[in-house]
Amino acid sequence: MNRHEDRLAPKLLLAVFLPFATGYFLSFFFRNVNAVIAKDLAREFSLTPSEIGLLTSAYLFAFALAQLPVGVLLDRYGPRRVMASLLCVAGGGALTFGLAQDFLVLTLGRAMIGLGVSAGLMGAIKGFSLWFPPSRLATLNGWYIAVGGVGGMAATAPVEAMLGTLGWRALFYGLALLSLFAAVFIYAAVPEKPLPGKPEPWREQFGRLREIFSRVDFWRIVLPLVASHATYQALQGLWLGPWLTDVAGLDRAAAANMLLGTVFAYTLGSIFFGIAGDRLARLGLSRMTVYKLGLTTALVSLAGICLDVQTGRLAIILAYGFSVISAALAYALLAPRFPPEMTGRVVTASNLLMFGASFACQWGIGAVLKQYPVLDGHYSPEGYSVALGTLALTQLVVLAWLWPMKEQQ
Repeated sequence: MNRHEDRLAPKLLLAVFLPFATGYFLSFFFRNVNAVIAKDLAREFSLTPSEIGLLTSAYLFAFALAQLPVGVLLDRYGPRRVMASLLCVAGGGALTFGLAQDFLVLTLGRAMIGLGVSAGLMGAIKGFSLWFPPSRLATLNGWYIAVGGVGGMAATAPVEAMLGTLGWRALFYGLALLSLFAAVFIYAAVPEKPLPGKPEPWREQFGRLREIFSRVDFWRIVLPLVASHATYQALQGLWLGPWLTDVAGLDRAAAANMLLGTVFAYTLGSIFFGIAGDRLARLGLSRMTVYKLGLTTALVSLAGICLDVQTGRLAIILAYGFSVISAALAYALLAPRFPPEMTGRVVTASNLLMFGASFACQWGIGAVLKQYPVLDGHYSPEGYSVALGTLALTQLVVLAWLWPMKEQQ
């Protein structure tokens, strides 16, 4: 492919990238905001740690359940219509969450939000594969995830600063309106393009999912993504905030600033690994190698958090946020291994596993913490160590299986 064909046309970036990115910004905001408002919710609704974990992970559970149907819908109807429709559901979920008067309605609203943003990344990857050259997909994915990181940053210290004036309910009313705006923006701005492959009967479309899950190379690539990013989402979306107050001894404002720094590092990492994945591949260093090195760095950093290494704590946490997003290279590694008409199902199959594991991690950490005494509103450092140590060990096992693997030429 020559350099002209390799260009990213500004017109397409405005018409395709920007509208999808608006929805993805909201997806990350929703995903991470409970880390800041968790204590407020626990106090107002008298929630236990496991209930907080279950409530927050309802987003991830609904997200995971939606992945396979969303993959089929993306391959059949395209990302424009699917993403716009689902964001309307997210708006309804945000309104439900803001109006909730009990735990059940809170959980329902949170689950609706998860369903509504369930096509946020996969829909864009499908759209990018339709409109942009394959050689730039890792770069686009990196930029796109960086936008999500900005949404995650907005859900940290800025939310903490707003809570005293607006309260968490007014925040969610505003998010409901923003979700509807993003839906309209995507539907109005993104052009349609013929989808690759011939239309398949519904039964055949779902049936080809078995082809994906039967491939050993799929599992070797996707399990490190699942284990590493599920842990990150459980931490950044909920438990890292309490860990910073309960174990690191920070006050709420300092913890919110640390969360902001972590998401900022994640955002920088998404840009770095996206661009590095494409450029280093041209220089002979494969995306597979970058994927392995990034996730190994993330595992070492997670071990430092688990062991509460105090020397260089800030650097360890920032290194974790920066390196863990290397997991997103899995999507670029998987795509060439399957036919183009299956792109939506391949990436959503990956997300089904990843978000299902995220749900289990987020809820599971709360379940572990519940087994230890709570002193003056603080969860046990020993409980955190057991929970995070288990997750780190899981990552070590799947990375050991990945390391001997070569990238497909």
